[in-house]
Order: sequence, then C-alpha cells, then structure tokens
Amino acid sequence: MWLSALSADQREALLGLAHNVVVSDGILDPNEEGMLDEFKREMELNPAIEAEYLELEGIDGTFGNRKSRIIALLNLLRLSYADGAFEIEEECLLKEVSRAFGVDDDEFMLLDNWVRRFLSLEEEARVLMGDESAGSSS
Repeated sequence: MWLSALSADQREALLGLAHNVVVSDGILDPNEEGMLDEFKREMELNPAIEAEYLELEGIDGTFGNRKSRIIALLNLLRLSYADGAFEIEEECLLKEVSRAFGVDDDEFMLLDNWVRRFLSLEEEARVLMGDESAGSSS
C-alpha cells in the first residue's frame, strides 16, 4: 500500500525490513513469501532480488519523513498478519522500528488497529466476490 511513494533507497530498505519481519518468528509462511513478491511488484523491484537482513541503526535517516515512516509501518504490520498470526517476535521487532521512527506505543496501536480493520475489509470483499480462497490467510 502506497509503496510507489517511497524513494528507491526506501524501497530497498523496506524490503530488508520486510525480510526481518518474516524471519523474526523463525517460520517463513507461503503467504509471507507471496506478500514479499507483492511488495516487489508494487515497488517495481526486480522479482529475482533476494531480501536480506537490514540493521535498524540509522533507519530513521532512510525514512526521513513521517509519510514514508507510516507507509513502512503500515505495510510491515500488514505483512506481520500474512501468516494469520501476529507473533510476539514480530510485534517486538515492529515496536523497535516504530521507536526508531519516533512513533509512540499509542500511535503504534492505532496503526495496528487500522491494519486489522483493513485486512477484515479485504476478507469481506473476497467473500462478496465469491473468492474460493476467502476465509484463508491472505
């Protein structure tokens, strides 16, 4: 969501952060892999590029404004739910990213709530369309 608004450096960094999220719980779910591919498409990155671990130090400099930081957090939160569960490891990592971005815990909870409502609406739309995969994790 809104990934095309990110700069080239931010896109590469987001892919690294996304990698951090998907490996944080020790399990790489096919839905997470699919969402990483979706991120690459939306960010117009080479599909063959492999996501690699990204150090959080200095990440606030890469995402230098509020808009890019919120775009990153919303997408990383969405990714954290791709396997159907928001694991404690993912939550801890994303809270660390949010602190680096200057986002406090109350605002983090608002972002998390927004993402959960968004995912619910996506699921509702799939049901309305008669999508046979509705009811499974997205």
